[in-house]
Amino acid sequence: MNYSPKHIVTELDKYIIGQQDAKKAVAIALRNRYRREQLSDELKEEITPKNIIMKGPTGVGKTEIARRLARLVGAPFVKVEATKFTEVGYVGRDCESMVRDLADACSRLVTDEFNKSVYDKADKIAVDKLVDVLLPKYKEKEPSMLLDELKDMIRTDIMSGKIDNEEVEIRIKSNPMGQVIGAIPLGNMPDGGDMGMEAFAGLGQLFDGHKSTKKTTVEKARVMLRDEESNKLIDRDRLNDEIIRRVEQDGIIFIDEIDKIISGGEGGRGPDVSREGVQRDILPIVEGSTVKTKYGNVKTDHILFIAAGAFHLHPVEDMIPELQGRFPIRVELNSLTSDDYYRILTETKNALPMQYAKLLEVDKIHLTYTDEALRMLANIAEMENESGENIGARRLHSVIEILLEDISYNAGNDNPDIDIVIDKPYVEKIFADKISKNDYKKYII
Repeated sequence: MNYSPKHIVTELDKYIIGQQDAKKAVAIALRNRYRREQLSDELKEEITPKNIIMKGPTGVGKTEIARRLARLVGAPFVKVEATKFTEVGYVGRDCESMVRDLADACSRLVTDEFNKSVYDKADKIAVDKLVDVLLPKYKEKEPSMLLDELKDMIRTDIMSGKIDNEEVEIRIKSNPMGQVIGAIPLGNMPDGGDMGMEAFAGLGQLFDGHKSTKKTTVEKARVMLRDEESNKLIDRDRLNDEIIRRVEQDGIIFIDEIDKIISGGEGGRGPDVSREGVQRDILPIVEGSTVKTKYGNVKTDHILFIAAGAFHLHPVEDMIPELQGRFPIRVELNSLTSDDYYRILTETKNALPMQYAKLLEVDKIHLTYTDEALRMLANIAEMENESGENIGARRLHSVIEILLEDISYNAGNDNPDIDIVIDKPYVEKIFADKISKNDYKKYII
């Protein structure tokens, strides 16, 4: 989408408080993608993304900035933890799997878009099939009605939901293997191999034509038949081509805890060797390489990589120089203060107090919060992070869970409507008299 950097930052401001430097960096990186698309093909190939490293403590918005950015523009996004990878030859996941994970995430996005594009046509076919299935039963009820009128009546009953719960018997594919195999081009197995794919493809064709009888409701049968027809209408080759294109041009990979694969630089044995090995395995992916996926070969040259870490033990400069060079943009995120926590509680879209209020409304509990109470909760979050492990904004979840524990426990279906005001005395009572310091530990995320 054609968003300006300022517009992107404005959208991110709805969900993340502060951290303007990081927001600007990702907004510019995203806009540069749009700018690159307007250039000639020859020049496009020369321009690569300016990958970003975010430095900051946990819970200050690093992941949320990247996730919201991807969601804003509908870009395929995956978060991986660097600590899950090990050097090739050690136990663990190979680093190329992050690209395959991104392709899978993109597949879900693109498949959903393709399904929506054929939804109306597939639904019409599904309804027509149900009309034929239900026709004998309706003929018994209305033997004198003309065939076309009878079909129109059945179609109207299906479309209106009038007979959603009636049982119906349909014939449908009993095994989805044909659909899955159809999304895997020959020679592109998920592990990069190609042995036995002809056999798998043949097996897929065998199952593709196999149908079985299934009893279900009209409502569920309509969905099942619609899904089956959508699968027939979608051009699988075009689908796979779009998945690959979207991964290569729009994909975002967020590598968290990258600081934990930095070695201490002493001795060069044991864990340090493995950590540096992971960096060297990540390097060609960030530099630009080709990774085999079940949808086809993915070139990583123009995927945007955003790395993040606290960098308490080792600075960014301790990364291997080659990998450092592939992350030219570096931004530092600040620790959160009580004012930040207060703004998170009051200004963000879908703020936590509102979420909990909506949840309790289900049980006829109507919560309101005074401003004093929210400021006190913000102060408590700051103090708890200072006295214990600093988990950033995640602490607010802990604090509100403790605050509303008794209310949530006692709420139920049989309760009458109750109005509860969360004010300063209520907060003081909960945190002074009922919760001991050790009780906080069970809420730490």
